[in-house]
Amino acid sequence: MAAILLVVFVAGAWSEGSFALADEADVTRRQQGILTGMPFMAHITPRTFVDDLGRKLYLAKAPTRIVSLAPSITEILYAIGLNDEIVGVTEFCDYPPEAKQKPKIGYAQPNIEAIVTLEPDLVLAPRAFLRADLLAKLEQLKIPTFVVDPESFEEIPSRIQTVGRILNRSSAADGVAMAMRQRIAAIQGKMEAAARVRVLYVLNSQPLITVGPGSYLDQVINVAGGFNIASQTSVPYPHLNMEAVLKEDPEIIIFPIGKAEGIPLSEQQQWLRWTSLSAVKQGRLHQIPADVLNRPGPRIVEGLEALARIIHPEAFTASVAP
Repeated sequence: MAAILLVVFVAGAWSEGSFALADEADVTRRQQGILTGMPFMAHITPRTFVDDLGRKLYLAKAPTRIVSLAPSITEILYAIGLNDEIVGVTEFCDYPPEAKQKPKIGYAQPNIEAIVTLEPDLVLAPRAFLRADLLAKLEQLKIPTFVVDPESFEEIPSRIQTVGRILNRSSAADGVAMAMRQRIAAIQGKMEAAARVRVLYVLNSQPLITVGPGSYLDQVINVAGGFNIASQTSVPYPHLNMEAVLKEDPEIIIFPIGKAEGIPLSEQQQWLRWTSLSAVKQGRLHQIPADVLNRPGPRIVEGLEALARIIHPEAFTASVAP
């Protein structure tokens, strides 16, 4: 199963200037930052940052020993020029290749002792892998933890800028974010006149789980010129039955693939028995690297373009001069 997990995180207030719950004004500033494409920290006191749980983090100086609890966060750190500062990563942090050499602290169940041994002055994490006991221990040891968990496609470049400001890599982070936005805009331009194509993204096949409204991947499908057949569901990662799939009749079925996550070939081939589906009739069952789409980091634009090329290959065909 593609490694996108949702868990309920129980949040408590942090003490002694480490974390505090954001007030209503902070939330308003954060929303303004998202809408304008500018990092919301620009409206807050320097060295004060608000994470994706709405918590304030106060840092007297930029951290120099960082533990990453997600492959997407590790990719962000390397993209903005960090290396020696990264002292621990997850088992699945495999990009860039240098990340494989870093000390490992687990994945869905991060090892508290391993993290503490690394003596980090900042832990960056998605909300999915933060357990209450882990946070309690980090709080006790006064190790700051910052949640980086963009819920929308548009937020991903801004979160990179946020991490850059925390770590005094603003220039590099702004450059990465700008390049991402330019590439996204270019793809959007190619898709403006394209007809929408019905798409099913198979996040997991047994049971069948896809992406719905509230997930950034639903937005990626839309930007790539597709129409997500699960767009009318009510949760970000809905379960579908085959009756619903047959009714919506996707014209393209996308399977994420990869060493650590993705849909096995044997499960992909089982879809061929549904001969009434337009995607099967037209032979439009496609694979895409899971790590460029299922990780909300710098390479998401590569995933977007790969998806757009699958959905609308004609938009990327160079015109031939008469």
